[in-house]
Amino acid sequence: VQLVESGGGLVQPGGSLRLTCAASGITGSNPAMSWARRAPGKGLEWVSGIDEGGNRYYAQISMKGRVIISRDNAKNTIYLQMNSLKPEDTALYYCALGVYNSTNMGQGTQVTVSS
Repeated sequence: VQLVESGGGLVQPGGSLRLTCAASGITGSNPAMSWARRAPGKGLEWVSGIDEGGNRYYAQISMKGRVIISRDNAKNTIYLQMNSLKPEDTALYYCALGVYNSTNMGQGTQVTVSS
């Protein structure tokens, strides 16, 4: 299983980013997948997940209403649209296989929110 994240970068407060995670080597279709993040000096925390049936889960109250998880089943790809970004959203964002399961994760994409 390989998970490759992209789409991170430097953005000003209030800006938006869309993260992408491309999955390969997965058996079956429409796998459950998640996004997590690790801020500097902090532990891993889950952001959002989407299960096989397309049900969406959002773990961070601080991000409520600002993030949307979606998927393209044909491409085995998930996305995380993040809006109204804040400096405290600065973190390395990871894609994971499964809902809130850290067994298989990608290398991450850095998101920095700063003016």
